[in-house]
Formats: sequence, structure tokens, C-alpha cells
Amino acid sequence: MAGPLDGLTVLIPESRELDLFATMLESEGATAWRCPLVRILDLEDTTDAEAWIDRLIAQPFQDVIWFTGEGLRRLTSLAHRQGRREAFIAAVARVRSITRGPKPAHALRELGLSPGLAAATPTSEGILESLSSEDIRNRKIGVQLYPGEGTKAVLDALRERGASVFAVTPYRYSTQADSASVVDAIRALADGRIGMIAFTSSPQVERLIEVAHEAGLEGQLKDALARVRVAAVGPVVEEALRRYGAVDVIRPQANFHLKPLVRAIVTAHARKA
Repeated sequence: MAGPLDGLTVLIPESRELDLFATMLESEGATAWRCPLVRILDLEDTTDAEAWIDRLIAQPFQDVIWFTGEGLRRLTSLAHRQGRREAFIAAVARVRSITRGPKPAHALRELGLSPGLAAATPTSEGILESLSSEDIRNRKIGVQLYPGEGTKAVLDALRERGASVFAVTPYRYSTQADSASVVDAIRALADGRIGMIAFTSSPQVERLIEVAHEAGLEGQLKDALARVRVAAVGPVVEEALRRYGAVDVIRPQANFHLKPLVRAIVTAHARKA
């Protein structure tokens, strides 16, 4: 289909909304190269998550920091399977919910709730900035994490300021594309067959780097990231990309969702043309 992205091949590492994202780009004329890198799965062992829910219901924290909408939905689903969905929602309503970005805020609204405090910017640093003027010594703060080390700095900073931190990671990541498919995509990037990559989460970046390392293609991928245009759904993903050498990063300035990302890609491509 002809459109403003006609002739542009975009690598899409998205999993959960892969077809939606691909269709949105294709409707603008792009060719979508589907390569889902990670998918989100329920925990194999829910013991720690159940204990976190128990504590929230029995002795609510004063604040809960929600890093992701997916995390809140997974905890709600787990509470539902335990027959405690309403008790869980009531407990969340009693605490101040602090959201990192629009996705957890949207997940709260799905439950009929709203954030009590939004991060100054949708990053870990934004959370800490929003709390910088508050005395949080001895404050009980629940923190919903996502898998990996990306949230460690927030936990360390809260503890250094004297808060009692209760963390939970309510889901896990699994690689979805096999390594051979990812290697093919990296080689296509290196030889110019792909004109752009559009990332929607930082674990996608980490998985791409991991496969490149395993296949001995780190140099080729680094060169490609410095040359090929890269799109990021928001500042967290942009930060991860720049750590790995991406130079030309396109992202929405606000409203970090797929539609604003596609608009940003169309605008940037038009300017380059």
C-alpha cells in the first residue's frame, strides 16, 4: 500500500501487539519485518507474588510504585484466581499509586482507579524526582518491578533514603523468536535490507544485543545501530538504545503509545526524504 513510508522496511521486535503495530506501519506504506523478540508470561512460581498481595491486603503500604501496566494486570489476575480480586482492588484504592508512565495509569483506570502521583518523566529517574521533596524515612512502599536489572537503581535509592521497600516482579520474559531468525534480522540490518527498527520495550533491545553477542555479530549490530534509523516508544527504550550505540533515535515527545510512535516515524521519514 502506497503511503508516506513507501519503500521503508521496518524491523518490528514487538510481541504482544505485533500484528497491530505491523498493520499500522503497513497502512502508511511500510514493509513490516516481523521478529518478535520477547513475550510476557505468568510466573512459574507465584509464592512471592501471592505473599506481596497478602501484605497489601492485610497491611496496606502507604505507596505503591507501578512500573508497568502489565504488572498491575498480572497481579489483579493472580488475585482473581485466588478469589480476592475485589479485596486486591480495594487495597490498591487505599494506597497512593505512583505511576512511571501512561501504561500503569491506564491499567489503574481499567480498575476504576487513578494515580495519586505521576513520575515527572516516564523513567526511573522521574519517579525519584517526583519523590525528591518528600520525607520517606520509614515509609512502607510497595514496588512493582519488571524482570531484569532496570529497576535496581530505584530500589537502592529508596532504601538509601530510609524507606521500607517491598518489591514484587509479577511476570517473566521468555524469548519468542529463535536465535536463527534474530541472526537473519541482524544480518539484514548490516547489509542495508532494513531501513529502520522500531522498539517498544527495553528487553527487546537487550535480547537483540544478547543474540548478536552469541553469534559473534556485535560489531555488525553496533555499526548498524549507528547507521540505521531507530524508533523508540519512549525515553526508557531510547536510553537503552543509546547505551548500545544508537545515534538517530526517533520517539514521540509525549503519549508513549503505538499511534504516537507511528506518527513520529512518519514525520521523521518525511523530513529525511
